[in-house]
Amino acid sequence: MGLRMKFNLVLLLAFLIGLGLTAYLSDNLLKQNAREEVLQSASIMMESALSARTYTAEQIKPLLTLQMKRAFRPETISAYAARETFKALRVKFPEYTYKESALNPTNPNNRATDWEADIVHEFRNNSESKELAVERDTPTGRMLNLARPLRISDEGCLTCHGKVEEAPKTFTDLYGVNNGFGWKLNEIVGAQIVTVPMTVPLARAQKAFTTFMLLLGGVFLFLLILLNILLHFVVIQPVVRIANMASEVSLGKLNVPEYVRSGQDEISSLSQSFNRMRLSLENAMRMLGE
Repeated sequence: MGLRMKFNLVLLLAFLIGLGLTAYLSDNLLKQNAREEVLQSASIMMESALSARTYTAEQIKPLLTLQMKRAFRPETISAYAARETFKALRVKFPEYTYKESALNPTNPNNRATDWEADIVHEFRNNSESKELAVERDTPTGRMLNLARPLRISDEGCLTCHGKVEEAPKTFTDLYGVNNGFGWKLNEIVGAQIVTVPMTVPLARAQKAFTTFMLLLGGVFLFLLILLNILLHFVVIQPVVRIANMASEVSLGKLNVPEYVRSGQDEISSLSQSFNRMRLSLENAMRMLGE
């Protein structure tokens, strides 16, 4: 096995080890960045929904108090405002969803599914938890669900959701008396869940990963060619020439020209040492001839 082959094998082994380590770290980093990007988008949307709830509770509901005595107006409900705001958003972004899932909701459409109920129970079992991010695979791709607990912190909510007999008649006439009652103060009754698709950020991360790895492979190929050229002219060619000269001298040819290589590197030092050895051998052979 020649020097060039050994050099290339060592370099290739080092590259493969480095490439594997780089691929592992960069893939994890890019996917983590994609997840953080999605999580940030979900957080912004969650805050938008909370802002709609706050605005409705503080500014819209007081304006409709008199009308509420004649007929129940869902516009006074903060959850309704958040859903309607998100409904407008979904016209342009249909894959983004917002749901206030409850175990015992007034509206059956808000009843928690199995995986949503698991989130609600997680908040109930860990009351200190303020936020939960869950990734799920769906038929439309991977989704990130950002959830926050729905806790009854305002006694005003119990006016409609406390005891059935104490609920406004306009409310029970609209929603019935079978669901959404029996809630208690400070009880976690559900969860606000924002769902954001991860398909696009993950695709961008994968594209960036592929581009990075191709560029890295291209840089290695360029360096491999460059180092092989350097190895050929700086090491292999001079060593082969010196070896051929040594072979001719060993066969008794004394008229072999000197190999002069300028410089201060090891090959130059080797050529100078060989020339001195050749001269010494010539002198010794002349003395024997005399």
